[in-house]
Formats: sequence, C-alpha cells, structure tokens
Amino acid sequence: MAEAQNIPAGSTTTGSIAVAAESTVATRMSAPPSYDVADFPVPHGREEEWRFTPLARLKGLHDGSATAGGPDLKIDITAPEGVTHELVDRADPRVGKAGKPVDRVAAQAYSSFEKASVVTVPKETVLTEPIRIAVHGEGGTAFGHQVIELGAFAEAVVVIDHTGDAVLAANVDYLLGDGAKLTVVSVQDWDEQAVHTGQHNALIGRDATFKSVVVTFGGDLVRIHPRITYAGPGGEAELYGLYFTEEGQHHEHRLFVDHEATNCRSHVTYKGALQGQDAHAVWIGDVLIQASATGTDTYELNRNLVLTDGARVDSVPNLEIETGEIVGAGHASATGRFDDEQLFYLMARGIPADEARRLVVRGFFAELVQQIGLPDVEERLMSKIEAELEASSV
Repeated sequence: MAEAQNIPAGSTTTGSIAVAAESTVATRMSAPPSYDVADFPVPHGREEEWRFTPLARLKGLHDGSATAGGPDLKIDITAPEGVTHELVDRADPRVGKAGKPVDRVAAQAYSSFEKASVVTVPKETVLTEPIRIAVHGEGGTAFGHQVIELGAFAEAVVVIDHTGDAVLAANVDYLLGDGAKLTVVSVQDWDEQAVHTGQHNALIGRDATFKSVVVTFGGDLVRIHPRITYAGPGGEAELYGLYFTEEGQHHEHRLFVDHEATNCRSHVTYKGALQGQDAHAVWIGDVLIQASATGTDTYELNRNLVLTDGARVDSVPNLEIETGEIVGAGHASATGRFDDEQLFYLMARGIPADEARRLVVRGFFAELVQQIGLPDVEERLMSKIEAELEASSV
C-alpha cells in the first residue's frame, strides 16, 4: 500500500517524488510519442509501459499481426441540434491535434483507420442534452479514431458506450477551446472475450474545464490510456474512473497529466473492485509538473477493493516535479479488503453479512457514479454493479 503524500508549495521530498529534470519515473521511460509505428519496437513485456500487460491476449494488436476484418463495428451517433458530425481522413488538422500516439498499439491504430469521426460543438453553444456515441462490435477486428471538438465557451456532455465483441484499437481526441466545458463518460461494457485498447487525448484550452469518467466492466483485456495536456493557463481536468474486474479479466488504466502551462489544476480519482481467480487490475497514474508550470494544483488517488482470493492489483502513482512554485501536489494509493468497522457497524444494526458487504461496495462506487450527472447512465451503472455482486454472492 502506498502512503498518501502531499507537497505544499515550495517544498521538496525524497522517495517516489522526484524534483529533478533528470528524474526517471515512467513518464520518461518510454519511446517518444510518434505517429509512425516504426518508431516503436515490438514490445516483449519487459518494457516499463508493457510489463503488466499480457501481450499474448492482445490478439496481435501490439506486433502488427492484427488486421482489420470481419463484421464492421456499428457506430451510432445521436446529437442535439447544432452539433455537426463528419468523416475525415488523417490529413484533417484536427486529427491527432490533441496528442501523438505514445505506444505501438496507438500508433498502429492511427496508421490503420480509414476515416476519422469528428463531432463538433460550435463556439458558445451550450447543450442541454448529451451527445451519445454507441459503439457495438460483432466479432471483427477494427481500428478507429474519434475527435470531439468544442469551440470557445461551448458546453457539452458526451457518452461513449462500448458493447458487444470486438478486437479494437482506437484513439480519441478531445479538443477544448478557451473557456469550454466538456464532460465525457466512456463506458467499456464489452462481452467477456473482447479486447479493447484506447488512447484518450485531451487538449484543454485557456480556462477550459474537462471532466472524464471512465467505466470498465467487460472484456477479456481492456487497456485505456487517458492523457491530459494544457494549451493555456487556467485549465482544469477532473479524471474519474471505475472498474469492476472479474475472474480472468485484465483491466488496465494508465493516466498521464502533463502540466506545462501556468495555474492549471488536475484531480484524479480511480476506484476498482476485483473478484475471482486471476482477476487483474492495473492503475498507473503519472503526473509531470514542468518547470514552466508554476501555480499547479494536482492530486491523484487510487483505491482498490479486493472481494475474493486470487485477485491481483498493481497500483503505481508517479509524481515528477520540476518547480517548487506550486499550489500543491500529492498522491495516494491503497488496496485492501472490506473495512471491518463498516461491516461491524451495519451488522450491529441487524443487516445480514452478505447485504452489508453489498452496501459497502455500493457506497465505495457511488461517489464516482454521481459525477456523471445523467440519471439514466447512473442508474444503469449501479444496476450493473448490483448484478456483479449478486452473481458472485458477495
């Protein structure tokens, strides 16, 4: 269990917190970002960014042997009036603008998609209904690229819902103009045999606000890589995540927040529950505060609840600081079983042990689900959690 650490402005520490430009945390260990697959060697599992991932279960996405084919993904986009949707090729300047691929699979996805989907919310447009993007697989292999663009001072909520069976490598770009506000809910509710890798790039404009809620339930292997960069001062990013990992599943979430602009804020909270033999969850949280990023305020938190024997969690927070002129920075990571005090409190009031455990798990996830702000999505996710608990008799 990693101990929580907080660093006030102007202070330095030792240990997992490095205050040096030459620090070798995970943010500097991998190959430089690139659109070219050839710039990334085929991983063998010993690399820092791949050491937790079972490469054999990627179905060839990592070594170039996977090719698009089989039934096409069904993608349905529902958007309020005023929102535009178009298909473009990779020469469009919006494609890849939010960030370059950071590993071989993301580069393979970038070089292999046929058309990118671009959804645009015009400047100063405030949507009262969400944009919904439904992605459904029927057993094929696919590569994709999605761009969500908000003009200056626009406000929108986007729900991206993944279901069915597929082998999918896809990149998603979020482009926020100055003063824009975007909330994105990405749900991975795949069938049990699906494989999904995705790099999510957010480029946050001056004084813009970005909220991401990543929810992962299904799939044999799901590997999501959210990345945040700031295009101007005053930007805010809130990254929330929820994963429920069952027997044999591998769920991996690797985050990177790059603070380069001044007076920006980031807050990360990811929570997971695991049950069943060989259930494996991985959370990597990398935050870099560059020398130019004075006035930064950042914190990242990961909590994991292990419900049964045989499950495994790897949780690695990394914080790299190159300036002491910050508001604050810190991280915390913890993995454990049920809180005995909570269980005792509930059971002392006549609640049976099994029901008390379910209540603890519901409460564990509830604060994150409530960040979504869409009652129908929140109800669906809590029902999914309830179904998972009922199936396991936790």
